[in-house]
Amino acid sequence: MTYESYNVGIEEDIKQKRPFKSEVEKLVVNMMFTHGWIKKNLKSQCKPFGLTPKQYNILRILAGADKPLTTSVIRNRMIDRMSDITRLIDRLILKKLVIKKVKAEDKRLVDITISEKGLNLVKAMRADFTHDYMSGLDKNEVNQLNHLLDKLRSGT
Repeated sequence: MTYESYNVGIEEDIKQKRPFKSEVEKLVVNMMFTHGWIKKNLKSQCKPFGLTPKQYNILRILAGADKPLTTSVIRNRMIDRMSDITRLIDRLILKKLVIKKVKAEDKRLVDITISEKGLNLVKAMRADFTHDYMSGLDKNEVNQLNHLLDKLRSGT
């Protein structure tokens, strides 16, 4: 499929009547719009599991860690670093998905570990997530888009 064969562009999606001032402006708006679209899809996939995308992100981080992590390390690895990490972790503790231990050497610091229940939930979610909303891209296009986004963020 070529670019020209797409039926709907960002202009139609956002009901924009005037052309963008530049392709870069169009790209920025397109990325912001697409970010919201992906968040909406991810939210609907997390909902049946009783989680928010931010809570799922924390569980993914902990599932991939080979040791307990502090809240500051988790925050630095999160997609949305502005999140109220303490509140999010407290909700995951209530759901028995993570375990919090106060560090013996410094009572102000805590280690967070994913529980067995949390690990099983992440596995189930990964198996259930189909990412059907990405079906418009083939494997090569997904790889290319990943490469371009990485390149954009690296500034090279």
